[in-house]
Amino acid sequence: MQVPFRSALQPVKPEWIDYNGHLNMAYYNVLFDEAVDQLYPDLGFGPDYLERTGCTTYIAEFHICYLRELHLGDEVSCTFYLIAHDEKRFHAYQEMYHRDGWLAATAEGLTLHVDQSGPKVAPMPQDIQNALARYAAAQTDMPDPSRIGRRIGLKR
Repeated sequence: MQVPFRSALQPVKPEWIDYNGHLNMAYYNVLFDEAVDQLYPDLGFGPDYLERTGCTTYIAEFHICYLRELHLGDEVSCTFYLIAHDEKRFHAYQEMYHRDGWLAATAEGLTLHVDQSGPKVAPMPQDIQNALARYAAAQTDMPDPSRIGRRIGLKR
């Protein structure tokens, strides 16, 4: 498993360009999500996980900071850092980099492990908890913590 994970390059698609001529905000989320889908099999959440276990993951909260515009023809890759985890959830941070190396966006999310029979939040199997622990232990180069845990608000 590559730690920290960096996804394959992903292209900005023509249908994702808005009337301002740049990547619509919704598709930053798509790019971050598709990047994590590349990592999930290494953690034990492969494509057959739901069918095999009746469980899946849901995003409970997801914050994106848009740092630089992306345009048609741009290609990006995303990193994944595990901030914290317990038996039912994990807190992650991602960075989206343009092919030329500049930071385009960051994202931070809280993911829940969900038993679809409820649906209800449920403990992850031990092998996945172990994979998350190994991933967290292997991270040696964390991003600038000032980008993690950001709040939205106006000063009063």
